[in-house]
Amino acid sequence: MFIDLHSHILPGLDDGATCMEDTVMLASAMKSWGFERVTCTPHITNKWRNTPETIRRAFEMTQEELDKQGVGLEITMSAEYRLVPQTWPEVLEKNWLMPIEDKFILMELPIFDPEDIGDLKPVEEFKKVVSMGLIPLLPHPERYFYLSERELMSYLEAGARIQSNYGSFAGLYGDQAKANAESLKAKGLISYYGTDMHNAHYVEVMGAWFAAGNPIQNL
Repeated sequence: MFIDLHSHILPGLDDGATCMEDTVMLASAMKSWGFERVTCTPHITNKWRNTPETIRRAFEMTQEELDKQGVGLEITMSAEYRLVPQTWPEVLEKNWLMPIEDKFILMELPIFDPEDIGDLKPVEEFKKVVSMGLIPLLPHPERYFYLSERELMSYLEAGARIQSNYGSFAGLYGDQAKANAESLKAKGLISYYGTDMHNAHYVEVMGAWFAAGNPIQNL
């Protein structure tokens, strides 16, 4: 089964799909590329303070609409947890962890400003998740331009695994992210891939990339 571990297709929860029409369009595109199951992973961060309850409501409405439209795509629900002090400690305190495929937790760093992480120590947070019997997934490290190779390796040593974006290889985020992704792949550091699907532009760029013969990586 071809599975996507990382998407923002639930409507109205974050910077992904804005409405159900968008959601159906994104899901239909992913189905056409060959994905059979997609995990919906809305952000939980200082800007988008989702909870399991808000995610479940959107998930159930989405599931109903995809069934109604006959899209034929299986979906599951989780979240992309950003390591920021405004939300991550509350996630742990209230046990809001929703594992992907019963074992993975997407743990995102701040995209642009590493200072946003506050006093949190990524290595310590990854180890906490490992101690729960789960696998921390660091999404798209090729986009954290401030991240040194030494820091990245310390995260892997703490038990984290890398999930890179198909869009990075397709040039969706620019030349630097593409080069970083290619370097990670060449070094054998990528464990999983994901679409990180957000909107129609993602469909356009990744659709062309898949159409060029680039394969989906199975879980």
